[in-house]
Amino acid sequence: MLTVGDDAPDFAAPLVSEETEPFRFSNRRGSGPVVLAFFPAAFSTTCTAELCTFRDDLGRFTDLDATVFGISTDLPYALSRFREANSLGFDLVSDNDGAIIDAYDVAEDWDHIALPKVAQRAVFVIDAEGIVRYVWRADDPGEEPDYDEVAEAVESLD
Repeated sequence: MLTVGDDAPDFAAPLVSEETEPFRFSNRRGSGPVVLAFFPAAFSTTCTAELCTFRDDLGRFTDLDATVFGISTDLPYALSRFREANSLGFDLVSDNDGAIIDAYDVAEDWDHIALPKVAQRAVFVIDAEGIVRYVWRADDPGEEPDYDEVAEAVESLD
C-alpha cells in the first residue's frame, strides 16, 4: 500500500483539459506540489460535490504553486463533459484501463452495480520531487476528504 514517504508512481494517460492530450505524470515533477484526487465516477453526487469543492478552493492551491488533478476510470469524453458541466478549472485524468488506480492501490470493485474496477475516493499530495507527503482514503464512497487537511498538507511543503 502506498504511504507517506514513498515515491509516487509514474503514469501515462489521457489528460482532459480544454482538449484531450497524452500526459505523463513524471513530466510534471519539479513544478511544485501536486494534489491527486481519485474519484469513482463522473456525474455521481458525491464525486460532483468533491470536485466542485476542489474547484471552489482552487485558488488556495494555486497560491501555493500546487496543481490539482482529478483521476477516475471514466472515458475521456465523459470526463470532458463532466469538467465542462461543472466549470472545473483543473485537469482530469482518464484511467480507463485502471493502471493508475492499481499503482496507487485505490482500485475497488463495485460489481453490485455493474462497475468493476473503479477508483476508491482518495487524495494524495505529492511534493515537487515526486514523494508522497499526504494520503487519505475513504472508508465509504459517500465520504469526502477533509479539504482543510489537504490544503494544510500542501502548505506544509512550502
